[in-house]
Amino acid sequence: MKAALVNGKGETPIYGDFMDPQEDEQHFVVNVKAAAISQLAKARAAGIHYSSVTEYPFIPGIDGAGYLTNGEPVYFFSLSSPFGSMAELSLVTPKSIVPLPATLDLSMAAAIGNPGMSSWAALTRKAQLRAGETVLINGATGTSGGLAVRIARHLGAGKIIATGRNTEELAKLCTQGADITLTLDELPHELPALMKQGVDVVLDYLWGHSALGIMKSASDGGARLVRFVQIGSLSGQEISLHSKLLRSSGLTMMGSGLGSVSNTELVASVGELLQAAALNDFSVPFSIRPLSEVNDAWNKDDSRCRTVFNI
Repeated sequence: MKAALVNGKGETPIYGDFMDPQEDEQHFVVNVKAAAISQLAKARAAGIHYSSVTEYPFIPGIDGAGYLTNGEPVYFFSLSSPFGSMAELSLVTPKSIVPLPATLDLSMAAAIGNPGMSSWAALTRKAQLRAGETVLINGATGTSGGLAVRIARHLGAGKIIATGRNTEELAKLCTQGADITLTLDELPHELPALMKQGVDVVLDYLWGHSALGIMKSASDGGARLVRFVQIGSLSGQEISLHSKLLRSSGLTMMGSGLGSVSNTELVASVGELLQAAALNDFSVPFSIRPLSEVNDAWNKDDSRCRTVFNI
């Protein structure tokens, strides 16, 4: 079969031939129709993510949309190395697939599955958002953060605060469910007053300086409980965190991602997301490329417009 192939650590995938996966008692074969580039897929392919595989060659991509051999449309996670999602066929376990609503386009499902799951799992499984609560989304101008605004509103958030660098994207978020938008430069000045009014949940896609500022502002609020969920690290992998910040506040920190949320719950989360997407506008910008162009498309991927390979 034709597939994208990673032949060594840090190498850009190339288009080539790979052995066909074989269905057995523990696995189904999926005829893949759409698979998107994600930051997670790129980090795993580069060998820098904690869940990266170490045997080469392998097929990149952790999720996609396609058809089972009986013709049923499904969204799937493909974590059975070396068979990733960026190939004509992929190997999946029965527990790693969810049926797709008949009205949901397969390319759109592939585009929204990973970024939408990040906030859906964080809000429902980790933060356990309650109706009417205030949610702050740090780094809301990318695909994942922007989608998180609409998902938080769908799940019952009472007030949504969105932060980011791109002022044009922040303005768009005001029409998509955000009540308050702040640039990262405005955040230090405006956040203390907002924190006193009450912030219940923080979804952090950035880490770095802005995340530390939010935690310090939450700490200044004393015993008020703030559930801080760390999802992404676009602003850096490490921060200097003083122990007293946690001891002196009601700040609760947690992560959401592979390992901190079970595979079963991640699959359930994306299933709920895609069912909701059939009834709500969770669409995101994406461009379609043939898989044969993977080598060219891989490093041109834009966080504000996803690349979806049609296979």
